Amino acid sequence: MFRPHTFFAGLFLILAACGGTPENVASQTHADTDGTDPVVTNAPSTTTLRIVASNTTSGNLQSYDPGDGQRILQALKPDVALMQEFNYGDNSEGAIRSFVDATFGTEFSVYRETDHAQIPNGVVSRYPIITGGYWTDPQTSTRSFAYARIDIPGDHDLWAVSVHLLTSGSSRRSSQATAIVNAINANVPAGDYITIGGDFNTKSRTEGCVQTLGRVFKVTGPWPVDTHNNGDTSSNRNDPYDWVLVNPALDAFQVPAQVGGLSFPSGLVFDSRNFDPIDNVAPVRRGDSGSSNMQHMAVVRDFALPVPPTAPPAPVVPPTDTTDTTDTTTTPPSSP
Repeated sequence: MFRPHTFFAGLFLILAACGGTPENVASQTHADTDGTDPVVTNAPSTTTLRIVASNTTSGNLQSYDPGDGQRILQALKPDVALMQEFNYGDNSEGAIRSFVDATFGTEFSVYRETDHAQIPNGVVSRYPIITGGYWTDPQTSTRSFAYARIDIPGDHDLWAVSVHLLTSGSSRRSSQATAIVNAINANVPAGDYITIGGDFNTKSRTEGCVQTLGRVFKVTGPWPVDTHNNGDTSSNRNDPYDWVLVNPALDAFQVPAQVGGLSFPSGLVFDSRNFDPIDNVAPVRRGDSGSSNMQHMAVVRDFALPVPPTAPPAPVVPPTDTTDTTDTTTTPPSSP
């Protein structure tokens, strides 16, 4: 729910809580621009919210330092980015702030888990982050489940949860999913929107952890795909590692994602190696998604949020003339 308060973009909050179907193929559109910006619908009572999951680090340090993943994020222009392996520079507050400023914009807010996390999760948002924190991951100490409660336009807040589930076994991922569902049920008010996204490391769309998350989120297709209609997101494009899920209330407002002059009805899996025209997604370079140790593709989904109409301004009433027009002139008495 949009409030008139201001959230300082530099503030870091730390809480103590511990193959798609043929109709999914991208179709050419005619746009006034390169088509990369989230499309705002014509109706004055909606605004488009773009959510992107990004474990697009590269190089040898599981970081965004090499720049490949940063360029991808700059091109996709998310309103909310669910970040994994959120390392940059020396990981100081200033380094992370500089990354956010350069990648998203100085007006964006950020929450990133710190201290305990070797490969931290985080959330970056165009809209004010009301509060941010993390829920403890029972299966690993290298990261937690980072969340941010975001003051998006409209009558409902958005809870954005960034996760990085383990590669080592579906049963451990199921345990992580159970912990996430329990934390959501204990903390998220009924009626708010919820999104969860990131690197699930899943081998199928029906894995146990996905079914568990289905207690809160819509976990059935159709899924985001790339320009070749492939919905898998691993580097070899064989496994559905990466996800953007939302609860049914928000899913009802999904709209096609418009990126680089193409329209993706169920969202986009972005792979720079097969995206054409590549010039429409500047500053991305052709090889960015295949850079050294980049193991994941970014996932994009768009939603047209209903925004209550603003009440029309009250008519201006001219001020009433309060001048007293009574003749108060005193007549002098007559001479005797």
